[in-house]
Amino acid sequence: MIKAEWKAGEAAVVGLGRSGVAASLLLARQGVRVYASDGGSDATATAGAAKLSAAGIDAKAGAHDLERIARAVVVVASPGVPPDARPLAAARAAGIPIVSEIEVALRALDGVRYIAITGTNGKTTTTALIGHLLRTIGKRVADAGNIGTPLTEIALRDDRPEWIALELSSFQLHDTPSVEPTVGVLTNLSPDHLDRYASASEYYADKALLFRNASEKSTWVLNSDDELVLAMADGVAGAHRGFGITSAGAEMTCADGEIRWNGSKILSRAELPLLGDHNVMNAMAASLAVIAADPAYSSRRALARIADGLRSFRAPPHRLEIVGERGGVLWINDSKATNISSTQVAIDGMTRPTVLLLGGRHKGEPYTALANGLRKHARVVLAYGESAPIIEQDLAGVVPVERLGNDFAAVVARARALAKPGDVVLLSPACSSYDMFRNYEERGAAFRRLAGAA
Repeated sequence: MIKAEWKAGEAAVVGLGRSGVAASLLLARQGVRVYASDGGSDATATAGAAKLSAAGIDAKAGAHDLERIARAVVVVASPGVPPDARPLAAARAAGIPIVSEIEVALRALDGVRYIAITGTNGKTTTTALIGHLLRTIGKRVADAGNIGTPLTEIALRDDRPEWIALELSSFQLHDTPSVEPTVGVLTNLSPDHLDRYASASEYYADKALLFRNASEKSTWVLNSDDELVLAMADGVAGAHRGFGITSAGAEMTCADGEIRWNGSKILSRAELPLLGDHNVMNAMAASLAVIAADPAYSSRRALARIADGLRSFRAPPHRLEIVGERGGVLWINDSKATNISSTQVAIDGMTRPTVLLLGGRHKGEPYTALANGLRKHARVVLAYGESAPIIEQDLAGVVPVERLGNDFAAVVARARALAKPGDVVLLSPACSSYDMFRNYEERGAAFRRLAGAA
């Protein structure tokens, strides 16, 4: 339920993108007075302010009233707002609680069953898989959170879903004190977002907040192959259910070309239409999460439907998405790979000589970690964007590196010129997109469009 003290004062919503608008509308529907603002005055912020104003909500694009925010009873931060942004700093200085739009939605959706997914890599694919498998079983499901649809939009709907597949980033977990999923999934852990966290330990601490409300009734689906995951979950209350390829004793496994649950075959690995062992792990995590969600979902009939769902699933856009094959060259869009470990997974999954597009805004991790995979699979690395000098320095002598600039069309054109029949051109940047694009989706769409022009 929405807190009574929120209704006694004014809530400040920071950010007028999709989630900020939905959070403002939901709070207003729940009887909370809202002030919403955005420091930007671009088309998105202006349209958001107009939509809220039309609904009778005080909203402004182009500036924040910091004194007003410091008087709020609660501040709701949109996902894209950095923690050191002035309005959030003003709220912290005044002792005002800061929450995510996820927190607002969970309070409005009190009692709804949801599976929460976090981890460094594989979150979005696993979330999409969970939603797809539940729908295949015949349930009404919404995919929400970091996957793209704000949870507050789901809460605004008149028709409440039976289940929510909820992807949670570390930033969202930080500001969501009510998180208490029916099933929680931790896909894997490796350093990330070191441009926003002072250390990997701080990043992991936010990931661990998935377990903040753990009880004996909780169920956790954990990567049994990942020592960091097992260490983080050690001692956490609730049932621990594992998936893995290399670990002995996991409940969901892949061995001898078969994905198995408790030793029983779900489907053959060859039937899974996804590239790479990491996607086998995602499929196992999703399957086990669904099985763990309700005893009815482990019946023979339900397991057969889960297998059907795995066969019919297609990778979400920008995640090792095959965008075409032209002149014997395969073009793969992995724009969602915004950290070193995701790009490492992509490179390791390649079976052809690879022209790798690597670059964007640096996130603090050394690119030397990619060396072994690059030696095996890469013919050349095209380093572009703000991080190009660092990439060139880190990978010099490991693999041929060409340093390019900020013209993405020129980068793709150079890849086309270098690629030979039988090669792969792989966009897997290991960087954020914010030096050249608004987000990784825009970067991936540009790659898809330019690849299609070949």
